[in-house]
Amino acid sequence: MPSVDVVVTCPVFDSFRVQQVAGMFDVPISRRASERFHVDLPELGDDWQIGLIVGPSGSGKTTIARKIFGDRVYRRRRWPRNRAVVDCLGNRPIKEITGLFTAVGFSSPPSWIKPFHVLSGGEQFRCDLARALSEAEGQVVAFDEFTSVVDRTVARIGSAAIAKGIRRGQINCRLVAVTCHYDVTEWLQPDWIIDMATSSFDRRCLQRPPIQLEIFRCQRGAWRMFARHHYLSGSLGNAARCFIALWQEVPVAFCATVSLIGHRKRWRISRIVTLPDFQGIGIGMKVAESVAQLHRAEGHRVNVTASHPALIAHCRRSPEWRAVGVKKTGSQKTRRFISNYRGSPGRAVVSFEYLAPRKGTGPCFRPAVCSKRTSSRRKMDQSPNWPPAERATCGFATRNE
Repeated sequence: MPSVDVVVTCPVFDSFRVQQVAGMFDVPISRRASERFHVDLPELGDDWQIGLIVGPSGSGKTTIARKIFGDRVYRRRRWPRNRAVVDCLGNRPIKEITGLFTAVGFSSPPSWIKPFHVLSGGEQFRCDLARALSEAEGQVVAFDEFTSVVDRTVARIGSAAIAKGIRRGQINCRLVAVTCHYDVTEWLQPDWIIDMATSSFDRRCLQRPPIQLEIFRCQRGAWRMFARHHYLSGSLGNAARCFIALWQEVPVAFCATVSLIGHRKRWRISRIVTLPDFQGIGIGMKVAESVAQLHRAEGHRVNVTASHPALIAHCRRSPEWRAVGVKKTGSQKTRRFISNYRGSPGRAVVSFEYLAPRKGTGPCFRPAVCSKRTSSRRKMDQSPNWPPAERATCGFATRNE
């Protein structure tokens, strides 16, 4: 089997403190220090999309990555402080740029128009990754320190979003993630793994962990956590029904519905927001479909009207949604009977109606009795007061096909 063998050397500069360390810890001193890294590596070929080089710090991950992939190891560069991140990915059409941002889980239009330096750590990581992937069009890119600067929840969700985008063809390149964190392995689902802790190579196909969401009816106060992440208005209708989704007792998404004036038993989804750390793996639409199913159980019809490219793409390919209208110039300004109503003049939108899910694919609904609030729910907001109202659980494995 072919192997990769690298010896790294550096000079040792003698000094009093160097001699002290050598004496205290019995470290032999020579003119040069050296370290050898070795791994048996078969021919990778072209039948792979995602690779992973993992191991503890100092195990030679970056050295081996540079030996195998050379200048295809991405080198981070400064982002302009006076330009929005959406203007920093070259001369690509805007649809390609927003599609790439969405594919890596950076799905918040309000953040697209901000400069890089004001974004959160998780958003900066996804922007760096989007830039690396955009510059490696049709080629291989190795991304060093993958997820090292973000918390582990962002790391896992971000890994799942990236894997989904690459395997669906939304990202046209192959990725090699180089990291010291083993927890992203099953979320990234690499085709091959080099583990520098054991100097071993393995081809594998892992099953990504399922995500079990709990969806509760909540009060309007919960909207405050999500309002600034919505790509339109931060307002919420007074008559809205509000739902919140928890994953592992942590709020991750919000959905609100309002009744259609003049239409009996017709409702529309007016707000769908997933917090930035959890974007990119389909949580928002899974929550929306679960809420729509709750309404259907009451005999209601449910629509959604949106301009967000990810939502439109999902509804177009899903058999659970049917397109019922396209307005290229948005809705006309009309007088409405409810406060805080905002139409879509000048903004292209598509409307979809929710249909009954295919047999065996819908969410599992439990009795409408909410459990006692936990401390994490109390931290979320001062006044959600989880009532004995609608509740649903929906488990799903984020698939790559």
